[in-house]
Amino acid sequence: MTNFRVHPTAEVSDQANIGDGASIWHQAQVRERANVGPGSIIGKGVYIGADVSLGANCKVQNYSCVYEGNTLEDGVFVGPEVVFTNDRYPRAINPDGTIKAASDWELEGTLVRYGAAVGSRSVILPGLTIGRWALVAAGSVVTRDVPDHAIVAGNPARQRGWVCVCAHPLDESLACPECGRRYERAGEGLSTAS
Repeated sequence: MTNFRVHPTAEVSDQANIGDGASIWHQAQVRERANVGPGSIIGKGVYIGADVSLGANCKVQNYSCVYEGNTLEDGVFVGPEVVFTNDRYPRAINPDGTIKAASDWELEGTLVRYGAAVGSRSVILPGLTIGRWALVAAGSVVTRDVPDHAIVAGNPARQRGWVCVCAHPLDESLACPECGRRYERAGEGLSTAS
């Protein structure tokens, strides 16, 4: 008996690990050895590569691609048509003209930390970390690490401010005008004020 939902048009490898309460929608593909955490939702046409790891309660929206080597911790949101790349120096062929094999490239994955959100049509380059509760604005091209609670936008993405766990921008005093939470500097990012 399965405790997760897979739409009949989805293609899910028998070698994938799907957590309780997960939903995999129309025409999605989940490759071998991928882990989809409990309660996670995989939207229509999403590609989840081999060995990808998604934590609990993630949402990966329609037509996004999470290629091999990438890891999303619990509670990560991925908007529609986001691409997580994994090859910094892509080529179809080697210098001698032969087609590249899996052994001819170096896999670099990105880590998306707890509660972070990546907006629609963003592109995430390989080998990065997107911090806890960070927010990547729609259409961004992320080329470097994103600190905890940072808002980044643009091509290349640059920090535009700070964001609360409730997803609203913080004011200049690092307080949330919406919910009242307060934050303080912690390394490159922020943490809840004590």
